[in-house]
Amino acid sequence: MTVILDYDPTGAETLHAALGTECVVIPTFDALRRHLDTHLGEDAVVIGATVDIESALELAERMRVVRPSLGVIVVRRRVDTSVLADALRAGVREVVEERDLAGVNAAVTRVRSLAHTLREQVPGTALPEDEGGRGTLITVFWAKGGCGKTTLSTNLAVALTEHGRHSVCLVDLDLSFGDVAIALQLFPAHTIADAVSMSDGLDTAAVESLLTPHGTIAGLTTLVAPLDPGSNRGITAELVGRILAILKEQYDYVVVDTPPAFDEQVLEALDQSDLIALIATLDIPALKNLKLTLETLDEINFPREKWAVVLNRADSKVGLALNEVEKTLRVPISVQIPSSRDVPATINRGVPIVHEDPKHPVSMAIKQFAEKFILAAHPQESAIPPELRSDRRGLLRRKAKTS
Repeated sequence: MTVILDYDPTGAETLHAALGTECVVIPTFDALRRHLDTHLGEDAVVIGATVDIESALELAERMRVVRPSLGVIVVRRRVDTSVLADALRAGVREVVEERDLAGVNAAVTRVRSLAHTLREQVPGTALPEDEGGRGTLITVFWAKGGCGKTTLSTNLAVALTEHGRHSVCLVDLDLSFGDVAIALQLFPAHTIADAVSMSDGLDTAAVESLLTPHGTIAGLTTLVAPLDPGSNRGITAELVGRILAILKEQYDYVVVDTPPAFDEQVLEALDQSDLIALIATLDIPALKNLKLTLETLDEINFPREKWAVVLNRADSKVGLALNEVEKTLRVPISVQIPSSRDVPATINRGVPIVHEDPKHPVSMAIKQFAEKFILAAHPQESAIPPELRSDRRGLLRRKAKTS
């Protein structure tokens, strides 16, 4: 995989287009360093013309020692003997003029080929055997709309980045009415619907080409839902499962926002989940639906230790006490998120409140949940043993027919 760093979004997009699908754009130098620390399979780093040469040379010097298989390519608006001499001393693999996009592409090809050769021939440069599948997958679910599910999903994803320390992919699995792109004011070039045409050859590079990095929140990348509700045909549970498995290999955390239904795609996400965040609100219809959801999860063998109930708008004065809610649900409330008019205001601005106002009571509650139930636990294996997955869909179909 190739990483691109260019402070100018237009320049980064130009490099991305020139290099094809097997690359990812990183917005800042700090985010780049954190990305390289957690993604040991990267082969090349392309430093754009807007990045100062001193930082590029410092990175090359460090990588030459700690990651000899990783090649640094520096793009400059003008290449002179002084730049070439400094780059050579620092261990930069190639220096290419900004206008020479074919030259950049050729340089990346050479650097990646050398990286593979080094891994095969030089001791200590092979990737760790346990690098794959290390990510933690969190599914945010609720069998009723309007409870704040997308708000929790987007803010939880931001909280998990820890200001760029972790790589997080937010997946919008509400294939008909997904709102993640709107909530984050994203303008995606691709959506999950584009994976259908790639299904026969779906791999890491193909999935990465569908992602939309967030321009200002370091570490956050998204896979958005189809922009047209009619474009979800062909997005099967099997395809969703393959996408999520690939994302778990590439990202520290994967957060899945779901539709309010136990459909095939949601069940696939639940199968791969390390934690299921279930949202509750203080009204009788919502609690009744959540109780039915919990009973369904019990019936289809999802381990209770992987549930976490999040009480949204917990301070609403509606005559229901917390102990009454826990008694009704027969599960404890993991975190209480207060009500605030600031939340819909930030949604309208397309900026998650955790990012805009980290010390806001809503932000603090979501970060508390992230730290206690996800960051601290960080499970390494899928929560659902394979033997428990076999007949979930058939069980739910039979239950629907008899109810």
